[in-house]
Amino acid sequence: MIMKAICVFSGGLDSILAAELIRAQDIDVLALFFETPFFKADRAMVSARSMNLPFKVVDITKRHLEVVKHPKHGYGGNMNPCIDCHALMFRIAGEMLESEDATFIFSGEVMGQRPMSQNKKALTLVQKESGLNDLLLRPLSAKCLPPTIPEKEGWVKRENLKGFQGRSRKPQMSMAADLAINDYPAPAGGCLLTERGFSRRLKDLLTSNPEVIVPQLEILKLGRHFRLNDHVKIVVGRNKRENEKLKVLAVKEDIILNTVSVPGPTVLMSGDLLAGSIPQAVQITLSYSDAQEGETQNVRVVGPGVNRVLTGTVPDKVIFKELMI
Repeated sequence: MIMKAICVFSGGLDSILAAELIRAQDIDVLALFFETPFFKADRAMVSARSMNLPFKVVDITKRHLEVVKHPKHGYGGNMNPCIDCHALMFRIAGEMLESEDATFIFSGEVMGQRPMSQNKKALTLVQKESGLNDLLLRPLSAKCLPPTIPEKEGWVKRENLKGFQGRSRKPQMSMAADLAINDYPAPAGGCLLTERGFSRRLKDLLTSNPEVIVPQLEILKLGRHFRLNDHVKIVVGRNKRENEKLKVLAVKEDIILNTVSVPGPTVLMSGDLLAGSIPQAVQITLSYSDAQEGETQNVRVVGPGVNRVLTGTVPDKVIFKELMI
């Protein structure tokens, strides 16, 4: 009977090479991608398809969001709780071993590639926190790390694994060339939590409303965000695609603003929607429209308990810069 292993798979070169190393030892591999609003499966799906690798996507948004809010081991440079995030992914993969009829877990992590989250101490910590301990194998850096159960039990041959370490990608690129792997993604973070601007918006959202829902997280990827006060926020669409998406993501408690006679953005207003905030939202809507500064224009305001047209003078958008998140 052929043994099976689960690869926590990003779709990048490292995870591609790790999967090939394990498949070369006559072990079936399932590529597992954990999806949230912060990282999507598109790239991983393309990579898995290109190498005929069985692929599964699992949405972990609910559990992952708790880690983002309260990371035991803190954040990286922004709101990326990498150690806690990796531990959670491996823990969930471990929970799936029985249902997938798999024996162990592996990943494409390379020791030292990311100084904070992939140093030897961090890798060991993730192993422990995940509950997998020696059932977690890193094939690309195995020879730099203590032997794991798959190696000790002879499921995989340690001598056929690698000892890559450090930030240089030359060893991986050389290995890819040897395997005739030419089509792989360029290095990219892929996680929005590592981006400063997105993290700033997320922190603002969690501060104003810890009980967030998925549409609110998706909205963080769109438009220009303004905090009018502690309770009210608006998002200004930047193009037709964002305008349409904001309308789709709006919930029944939100207010939508649109210019009436000139092209302009869709503006989504959310929070404790006091009437006193609407005139300011109208002004921002007009400032990002095609109307000329100083013109008088109309804005339609639609939402719970309101459906009316308000008139305002188009201001210079620079006066709202300090409100931008």
